[in-house]
Amino acid sequence: MPLGLDALETVPVHEQVYRQLTRALMAGRIPPGRKLTSRKVAAELGCSDMPVRAALARLQSLRALEALPNGSMILPRMDRARFADLMAARVTCEGRAAELAAGAASEAHLRAIRQAGAALTQAALDQDIDSYLEQNYEFKFLVHRASGSDALIFLIETLWLQVGPFLRQFGGRFEGALSGILEIDYHEELAAALSRGDAAAAGDAMRRDIAAGAAFLLAHGEFEDAP
Repeated sequence: MPLGLDALETVPVHEQVYRQLTRALMAGRIPPGRKLTSRKVAAELGCSDMPVRAALARLQSLRALEALPNGSMILPRMDRARFADLMAARVTCEGRAAELAAGAASEAHLRAIRQAGAALTQAALDQDIDSYLEQNYEFKFLVHRASGSDALIFLIETLWLQVGPFLRQFGGRFEGALSGILEIDYHEELAAALSRGDAAAAGDAMRRDIAAGAAFLLAHGEFEDAP
């Protein structure tokens, strides 16, 4: 007779390392210009060097990291043209994902989206940039996963790996009051549209949210312009 035990975790270590690093990048926990070495990352994660090297190489192939001559990796600094291009691609891909989610999200998924939206608002009111970036990531990827499109999710993740670290600049651009970001935030409108099953309104709210954030940072962010 079965004992009712849960199956053991079978995800390879290199995949676990990759997932942790991608989450940290997309949630803005690692700033542009930060150097990463396999030795230091392995020490922090408590694993050997090999799976970290594999994960870093994978991130390099997705343009999230660049290799330095000494073998370490660095998060590329952001220039204005690259940022504008990445955010325009986000508008297209994430707007479509929101449209698909409007017709596919279950009630449980919608409830999770509303809860993440409330946490996002609270993080802004609390002036907590770390929590805000984490909740922004959580909210938007709940929407994207509800779309049911693996192809779109892959494209969106690739874009977020490159742009996520730069979004940390929101933290210092509202004259000391991060709550000001709610004036260019459309997540409540997006959650409401999803609850109604209104695909057009959901796509529009997502596109406006990303475009407004892009316009703000293009006007106020600090870029390393390409020569």
